[in-house]
Amino acid sequence: MAASETATEGTKDLRLTARVMVTALAVGHVAFHWILQSFVVLVPEIQQTFGLNGVGVGGIQAVKELTSGLITLPGGVLVGMVRRWWGWLLAVCVGASGLGSLLMGISPVYPLLLVGVAVVSVSHSLWHLPAAASLSHHFASRRGVMLSFHGVGGSVGDVAGPLITGVLLLVMGWRGILSIYAVAPVFMAFMAVWVFKGIGDVKEDEAKTAGLAERLATTKTLFKSPLLRGLTLVRGLRSMALGAIVTLLALYLGNDLDLGVLNRGFHISLLIAVGLLAKPLAGMLSDRFGRKQVLVPGLVWSCVIALLMVAFDDGISLTITIVLLGMFLYPDQPILTAALFDVLERDEATIGLGVVSFVSFLMAATSPLIAGAIYEIFSFQAGLYYVAGLFAVAAVAFAMLPLSKRVEV
Repeated sequence: MAASETATEGTKDLRLTARVMVTALAVGHVAFHWILQSFVVLVPEIQQTFGLNGVGVGGIQAVKELTSGLITLPGGVLVGMVRRWWGWLLAVCVGASGLGSLLMGISPVYPLLLVGVAVVSVSHSLWHLPAAASLSHHFASRRGVMLSFHGVGGSVGDVAGPLITGVLLLVMGWRGILSIYAVAPVFMAFMAVWVFKGIGDVKEDEAKTAGLAERLATTKTLFKSPLLRGLTLVRGLRSMALGAIVTLLALYLGNDLDLGVLNRGFHISLLIAVGLLAKPLAGMLSDRFGRKQVLVPGLVWSCVIALLMVAFDDGISLTITIVLLGMFLYPDQPILTAALFDVLERDEATIGLGVVSFVSFLMAATSPLIAGAIYEIFSFQAGLYYVAGLFAVAAVAFAMLPLSKRVEV
């Protein structure tokens, strides 16, 4: 009886620890997306301050994607080697996002603003490596839904950030807003040291960690995997579409429609808000029915709605199409990550995520510049055809992938 009670208590402790871990990772994820998505609402004010054109605005998004990508490859190789210190790494990442926001807020020149964007982007990318890998390992049979819950934290920041930023813009400037946003992440960093203590600890029989030479060899092998290349292509195309639509909407809402700050923040938030419900549902369905069965129709949906937005580009019709586009614009990311972890061993997890993220971020870095140029030369509507094409190619590519439980090299 005593042994049974001890086992029951142990199970309860494990469940409590799991809940705390998932919740804390989701809350920490809020900070990064709050800052980055609020920045989208501030784009017209920043554009005016520094005298930027559409390509200059696209350059901000390009720097975000480029720096995120450049850090993921070496990060993926090295992060797995310091698994026991993942708690400290997560704390440093969330604290750095606050420092990056402060740097953006006080930047007197455009290049320093880009440095602040890079700091937030780099810390965000590094955060994802241990966060996603730990969730994937601890919840192997439910990784789709658990990664989606982690993504919900990001979506909360994506929704609340633009709305509150729109309100704050009525009473203060964009510099003050970004400076204020630096406070919470720094405080959260101190809490994270305690909350994430031991998150990457391994059992004694798993204590041996691959050395740098072995991990570099694994990286080279993964680069040669046809399946990893396919997943990278799909993730890159999806990221290109996301970067393009965010850039286009920021320019269109502020310049063409001349919407006020509250209205602008409302529409940017709408793009993400519907994902708060759709993201865990899509993750759960992908766990049950398969990644391809959920992701392919979702990518086709995004393609169709982007085309519909060409015609319904004003008033209530634009609002509705933004909501419809948001239904799968953000829920697809956790499914792609889960599909990657489905075919990787634990020791390959951070390396594989780093490899895929590295290439896909580099692909995505070009997209805001392309979207900004299309907007300047042609129109917002022409940019939507570009976005729809990216979603269409991603859907076809993912449908053709021979997904299995192991990477074939």
